[in-house]
Amino acid sequence: MSETPPPGYGPPGYQPPLRADEERLWALLCHLSYFVLGIIAPLIIMLTLGTRSPYVRHHAVEALNFHITAWLAAVVSGLLILAVIGIVLLPLVLVTGTVFAIVAAIQAYQGQLYRYPLSLRLVS
Repeated sequence: MSETPPPGYGPPGYQPPLRADEERLWALLCHLSYFVLGIIAPLIIMLTLGTRSPYVRHHAVEALNFHITAWLAAVVSGLLILAVIGIVLLPLVLVTGTVFAIVAAIQAYQGQLYRYPLSLRLVS
């Protein structure tokens, strides 16, 4: 015999969709995680909240792809320090990543979809 949930609640396991302000906040945090948690935060947000909001999923996937790209570029630039060119490339990669992450965070908080330029599309 199945019990019906109390009024105002969905079936077991049901997660209500996110409100618009919650969507914008989580999308913002996906991009700003570039400064703190890197690849981990957008991945967790994509897997948990991405099921409740296509908007959050879009931004989490974009942030994850960009963070992976920036991480790979920083590693390659770090290795190229041995060839001297990395001395110029590494700060350039870090500054570019910072600027793109801030622009993406602003766009996400304003409710707009954003797609990073120069980003590998590894996760879809």
